[in-house]
Amino acid sequence: MSEQDAPLALDGMQRKVVTGSIMVATIMQTLDSTIANVALPHMQGSFSSTQEQTAWVLTSYIVAAAIATPATGWLAGRFGRKNLLAGAVIGFTLSSMLCGAATSLEEMVLFRVLQGLSGAAFVPLAQSILLDIYPFEQRASAMAMWGVGVMVGPIVGPALGGYLTDVYNWRWVFYINVPFGIAALIGILASVPTTNLDRTRRFDWFGFAFLSLGIGAMQIMLDRGNHQDWFSSTEIVLEATFAVVGFYLFIYHAATVKNPFVELRIFKDRNLAIGLVIIFIVGMILYATMALLPPFLETLMGYPVTLAGLVLAPRGAGTMLAMLIAGRIASKVDMRLMIAFGLSLASLSLWEMAQFNLEVNQWTIIETGIVQGFGLGFIFAPLTTITFATLAPDLRTEGTSFFSLLRNVGSSVGISISETFIAYMTQYNHAELAAHVSPLNPAIRDTTNPLWSLTTPESLAMVNGEVTRQAATIAYLNDFRMMMYMTLLALPLLVFLRTKPHDGDEVAEQESEMAEVMH
Repeated sequence: MSEQDAPLALDGMQRKVVTGSIMVATIMQTLDSTIANVALPHMQGSFSSTQEQTAWVLTSYIVAAAIATPATGWLAGRFGRKNLLAGAVIGFTLSSMLCGAATSLEEMVLFRVLQGLSGAAFVPLAQSILLDIYPFEQRASAMAMWGVGVMVGPIVGPALGGYLTDVYNWRWVFYINVPFGIAALIGILASVPTTNLDRTRRFDWFGFAFLSLGIGAMQIMLDRGNHQDWFSSTEIVLEATFAVVGFYLFIYHAATVKNPFVELRIFKDRNLAIGLVIIFIVGMILYATMALLPPFLETLMGYPVTLAGLVLAPRGAGTMLAMLIAGRIASKVDMRLMIAFGLSLASLSLWEMAQFNLEVNQWTIIETGIVQGFGLGFIFAPLTTITFATLAPDLRTEGTSFFSLLRNVGSSVGISISETFIAYMTQYNHAELAAHVSPLNPAIRDTTNPLWSLTTPESLAMVNGEVTRQAATIAYLNDFRMMMYMTLLALPLLVFLRTKPHDGDEVAEQESEMAEVMH
């Protein structure tokens, strides 16, 4: 019997301790995906590096985590989920300490790679463990509690990072992980049950190498593409080529060997396949919106960094509230309807954002953020539950690994597309608007402001600045509208989801309940 097949019998208190421990670990890892962003300028000064060089602090972490995530399934089967999770927490905590103590950029990038490799297992292992220790009707509630950390962590990360950097220094962005890591480790060792191992499956080094090449090259391409002007850069062309070759070799290899690195039969499960597509779209919406709103507020509307953070913070509160509600009603409402409701709210908020202008008030920004956060909160827990409802228990850890991977890849794709779209549309809109800037235009000719006279270098510079500002604003609004359409595209997929658990899963749950009664 493989580890995933073994029913886990836990009492109520032990379940709560397990949930709390892995939730702390998850929050620690998801916070680190965004908390270091605001500290980059300070690191740049400490390490005497350029902005492009310092950006590798983020890129190295993202790429390392993406490469390591698919290996979680095999590692969990070989070493056990408890041992793997405990080892990952230890590695993440130690590498966080090393990041805080780094004395050069090279050291920082190396330690961030170690941090990304260690933290990659947190989310898929947490999902797999929670799906196993809770009966089906309680899984949405458990996913909701745990999902607060997954969804809210990236949202509050920049605000927390800014506070720690201002009050202390940028090194505390990493040192803050140490007490949380110790607490999570103690809870995991004390509460997560030890289960059977699966040592029969050999590690497919070629499959891992091909997949790592594809994912790593793609992530670097997405992260650096906009800064390198995409395919006009030789670097981006090479990275795209490596990505395509890596994915092709991985698929060909997996289809022709006996024991591939990834069990391709997991993709035959309809719920999992559809769930991966939807979480990819959700990842794009969540992270792309978070990447767009701060520069919109700070650059175009002149918000200070602190005020921008305060205006955007209620979005996380909406997510937490929605998750708590979703967890309580999940056993009474069709989860597909809950996901449809969440996607509809997210679409509504993006439509409202597409109506913004440079005079929009703070309450409108807060309200749209709360609506979007509320919608995303209604998506995550039921989507996670229904995605794995029909998947065989022995494939869960592998399935959750790809679920986490697609969410992260979706975020990279969303941010890259949105930033590229804004850069292109700003240039296009500038050309369109500038064509109407003429002394013959009545709107300009009749103005009483002498700076709009178009007769002096100062007035021309002022007009050009305002045209650029308006062009960028239109580009942002078009970006929000594009994301709204992408969100709506996910709605028809819900029709094909099934809500009945896998037969083997039901048997495992019955055995687990019987064992709990006997216990």
